[in-house]
Amino acid sequence: MTPRKKRLLFVAAGLCAIALAATFVLNAFKSNLVFFFSPSDVAAGKPPHDRAFRLGGMVVKGSVQRGGDSGLTVDFVVTDFARNVPVKFDGILPDLFTEGQGVVAQGKLGPDGTFIATEVLAKHDEKYMPPEVADALKRAGKAPDGMAAPPADGT
Repeated sequence: MTPRKKRLLFVAAGLCAIALAATFVLNAFKSNLVFFFSPSDVAAGKPPHDRAFRLGGMVVKGSVQRGGDSGLTVDFVVTDFARNVPVKFDGILPDLFTEGQGVVAQGKLGPDGTFIATEVLAKHDEKYMPPEVADALKRAGKAPDGMAAPPADGT
């Protein structure tokens, strides 16, 4: 084998290795992507049925129902003031979780239309709301008074 053919074979093997590594990296990114959807988006059928996604909005007042002896199973309703989505969560809720406040839940949509949450995140003070939730509520035209999203520069 001539040196030129060896060099060409080496370059081809290197390119294959780079392509394989890029495929693994992109596949890892794709499997870890979690998109945000509002209750109106869920009602329109936009979220994937086979992958986890985030659902955000306001917890409807009077909708929180704790069940079972353990008290860890919680049912509540999330709204963007245009549509409602029932949520079921089995776990410990954040201390800041209350009715009438913003929430982001991560999980999958069940066959009956109930969102099965694996994680629930609550807002951290009375003025803050996650940007995705604020945008969804503003699109629905039902943003509560005093609602503020964080500044664009992150401060």
